[in-house]
Amino acid sequence: MQADATRQVVLDTETTGLEWKKGNRVVEIGCVELVERRPTGRTFHCYLNPDREFEPGAQEVTGLTLEFLADKPRFAEVADEFIAFVEGAELVIHNAAFDVGFLDAELARLDGFGKLLERCTVEDTLLLARQRFPGQRNSLDALCKRLGVDNSQRQLHGALLDAQILTDVYLALTSGQGEIGFASEAPQAAATTVVRTVATTDAVRPCVQVQAEEAAAHAARLQGLQKKAGRCLWLELETAG
Repeated sequence: MQADATRQVVLDTETTGLEWKKGNRVVEIGCVELVERRPTGRTFHCYLNPDREFEPGAQEVTGLTLEFLADKPRFAEVADEFIAFVEGAELVIHNAAFDVGFLDAELARLDGFGKLLERCTVEDTLLLARQRFPGQRNSLDALCKRLGVDNSQRQLHGALLDAQILTDVYLALTSGQGEIGFASEAPQAAATTVVRTVATTDAVRPCVQVQAEEAAAHAARLQGLQKKAGRCLWLELETAG
């Protein structure tokens, strides 16, 4: 199925261990929907009963227990709802091979679902980060620190929280386009329009006189983009000019 280019789903899972081939299962799924790179407010989140023990160390990472998960649904009970949420979207995942491998293993236990990549495309933020920051640590926490994303609430790994954090990381990682913020709730002073005669022509053209406060706010915004994204085309053009 061809993915909708305007719709993305940022996805994360938590599991009972590191390898699905050893029979480990998904215990939590978290998804955040973006349309045209903006969060819509729609999310998908569920805890799952894995019907098996955690591997050593995995439980400490998530803080989840078998007692807590005992009354939660099995994957088969949420599969239809999950597929309906991600169907046709581009999935944004950090270390996609891990999550896709686990989800495909869950889907393979059911009839008629096929593989995830038959329904979606995938953008792997780990590969994006390695291309942009070669030779550096590119874990989610490392990227948060490097890109200025607040992850102070991330005391334990949680699928929905991690998907929300990854949303901010992805937008910052892909040139910060989600942070441009053309719309502002604060009222701005109206720009002054000055009519000047252009020397090279007899035509009279309106020119906008930018106020000092607006110029300062614009410069601060460009510096913020430069810090988060690593480069800012507008600053480069100003420097070249």
